Amino acid sequence: MLTHHPMTEAEKFLICDWKYPGEYALYNTAPYAEDLKRRTGFAHPAFIGFSFYDGGTLIGFTCLWEEEKAVMLGIGVAPEACGRGYGQRMIQTTCGISAERYPGKPLYLEVRTWNKRAVACYQKAGFIIVGDPFTQNTGLGEGVFYRMVLNQNSS
Repeated sequence: MLTHHPMTEAEKFLICDWKYPGEYALYNTAPYAEDLKRRTGFAHPAFIGFSFYDGGTLIGFTCLWEEEKAVMLGIGVAPEACGRGYGQRMIQTTCGISAERYPGKPLYLEVRTWNKRAVACYQKAGFIIVGDPFTQNTGLGEGVFYRMVLNQNSS
């Protein structure tokens, strides 16, 4: 059974140690201690994160970033749990949390265009690609992204 709770400091250290293989290694992050020094990522004051468990195993996280007119959703699945259907269920849960916390604010996410597995997951969860792909610099480097918005008719 999938459960969730607000992310703890201990979980932030664990998640930042996850190591992804192959092309997904791009998602490997600096240790959480670095976030704490810079007050970025999981240590940013506006960060609101949720940890997800299957039984006693930490399988992923989501986060919400409130902006003036919308809410951005972020997600990460543990390397050994990728491709097993967790992402879609985590997103659906987080969509409900966002609707409760930020009623009336549209929910969106940004995903690298090459990450077909993630794009398919988000589409199954009710997100649609809007606009053209765009290039941006992130803490994980430059990339080409899709902006995906939750289709209000699917929620």
